[in-house]
Amino acid sequence: MLRLGANESAFGPSPRAIAAMRAEAEHNSWYGDPESYELRVALARRLGCTPEHLTVGSGIDDLHSLVVRTFCAPGTVALETEGTYATFAYHVAANGVHLRTVPYRADGSNDIEQLIHVARRERPKMIYLANPDNPSGTFAEPDAVAALRDALLPDQVLVLDEAYADFVPPPRLMTPLVDPQVVRLRTFSKAYGLAGARIGYAICDPAIIQTFQKIRQHFGVNRNGQIAALASLDDDDFIRGVVAEVERGREEYHALAARHGSRSVPSLTNFVCIEIGTKDEANAVLEELLRRGVFLRKPSAPPLDGYVRVTVGTADERRRFAEIFSEAIAEMRTSLNKARV
Repeated sequence: MLRLGANESAFGPSPRAIAAMRAEAEHNSWYGDPESYELRVALARRLGCTPEHLTVGSGIDDLHSLVVRTFCAPGTVALETEGTYATFAYHVAANGVHLRTVPYRADGSNDIEQLIHVARRERPKMIYLANPDNPSGTFAEPDAVAALRDALLPDQVLVLDEAYADFVPPPRLMTPLVDPQVVRLRTFSKAYGLAGARIGYAICDPAIIQTFQKIRQHFGVNRNGQIAALASLDDDDFIRGVVAEVERGREEYHALAARHGSRSVPSLTNFVCIEIGTKDEANAVLEELLRRGVFLRKPSAPPLDGYVRVTVGTADERRRFAEIFSEAIAEMRTSLNKARV
């Protein structure tokens, strides 16, 4: 099976991370450091902040829960783009918070102006923005994100989910890094290849971190994840290689779409959305690909529900995918022509 549906890294963790986990395997009977102190110090050094600006969680999904529980009482309102990364909405619902949404723009990007408009009308406690976005892969430039931040009322917070930030050239990320009304979420799951280790982190004002530290799961981050993340930070050459290969893979996918006369969505992530046609046609291609041993997913909301989303695999995986994708598209079009007759 070609596993290209979950946006996992096809390139694995850093060899240094693997070696570090193996060396410490016999100590898995011990709890991890509940403060993730060494990792926070290393991250602070890299980011140019202090450990007091950071908290560590078991992946960004865990941090979604943390920010919702911190800022949103039952009955308050949160705002996001309809069809964006779904886990935030799960935690909103679980905590009795009302979710308001705006649609994607016609090109599949987040509509920042509409988010600002609805935020002024609905006065949500929290605005969620995945940037780069999942599942579209689109990216809102710093000036657009800054406009959203500047539109916040004093009692509102912007949750900036930057799970794919490692694929974005640093000058294109919003500055400053720390803002009293912005919580930035990042992860080791994507470029660092540690999705199974479940380790992410939040960057924000120390006053917010103090609250996070009171209510988070103190032993929620596993020891192996801490060890692997710390070792990964010492292997910049490996990460640069992953980012470069992902960029090559995205270009191959864009070219593949063009060969089939299809559009693809510009992406700054480790995946690309390729247009199939209608929602039903995209679902049919997903089913046909799965029948042929290829696992993909697709966006759920318009205007991207007629697209499929494919993770950048290794060079061999991309070659195999291109062949099978072409066969699946041909099968879908043949079936449609027969149905029309």
